[in-house]
Amino acid sequence: MREVQLLAERVIENVETVIFGKHEVVQLTLICLLSDGHLLIEDVPGVGKTMLARSLSKSIGCRFERIQFTPDMLPSDVTGVSIYNQKTQEFEFRPGPLMAQIVLTDEINRATPKTQSALLEAMEERQITVDGVTHRLDRPFLVMATQNPIEYEGTFPLPEAQLDRFLMRISLGYPDPEQEIEIMDAQQYHHPIEDLDQAIDAEELLWAQQQIRDIYIDPLIKEYIVNLVHATRQHPDIYLGASPRGSLALYRTCQARAVIQGRDYVIPDDVKALAEVTLAHRLIVSPSARIKDVDPRSVVAEILDTLPVPGARVRARG
Repeated sequence: MREVQLLAERVIENVETVIFGKHEVVQLTLICLLSDGHLLIEDVPGVGKTMLARSLSKSIGCRFERIQFTPDMLPSDVTGVSIYNQKTQEFEFRPGPLMAQIVLTDEINRATPKTQSALLEAMEERQITVDGVTHRLDRPFLVMATQNPIEYEGTFPLPEAQLDRFLMRISLGYPDPEQEIEIMDAQQYHHPIEDLDQAIDAEELLWAQQQIRDIYIDPLIKEYIVNLVHATRQHPDIYLGASPRGSLALYRTCQARAVIQGRDYVIPDDVKALAEVTLAHRLIVSPSARIKDVDPRSVVAEILDTLPVPGARVRARG
């Protein structure tokens, strides 16, 4: 697994020449990519969400498309449309921006639920169906969606089925004063993304995604993950807990984090580090808890504090 770790480090170092002071965020983004999942970035404008997506796509040499979601956007604006060609007297498919490999759906909650649902098939099955014809998407395929958590005017909350298809939800946050000075210095003459080189290619990434699946997870760790997810379904403040897809998300991302950390096995610390970003957005708070401003993140943290951690046997393949 040393080769996969070195590959991941190359990508992280490359992206960090554009995204300053956000090592943990860049690492989580790469974990999501290695786990073959999709990413939801929830943060205020101007903190680097688009630059993160662009620098990641340039680092792995994949086709990048940005979709600016608006209330008047139609599903065909995302997936593509079939147009009748009078010369050939046949319908021809004109692919939409969703046919890229790294797709940034900017302000996804500004589109209507009908348009948002156009992403569901692509995110889950890596294909789109237009006029009864199915078109396979190229691998790797990653949807990076952004939404502003502050501005709710003219927005449509993401439905539960849409949220559940995102492997992770993260936020970048504001930089420290020192990092903000670095950003100004780096962009004094031009943006550093213009000088960004490719670190790996798509074939290397696909190979790494397959290698991740060989990471060992002890049965006690699997039980720990399931107990954690099951606790979200029984918590008094939660109306709807995490689904089995949440268990799989935590399982797969723990494998990827172990590789980045230089291990070929998963430890409980991996589960604790990734539980919030993989589970919190899948939880629906009950109406009574919503009145008390209960945050799903705090519920996950509370469960982690009270749930017994597996013993030392999980640290080796014994």
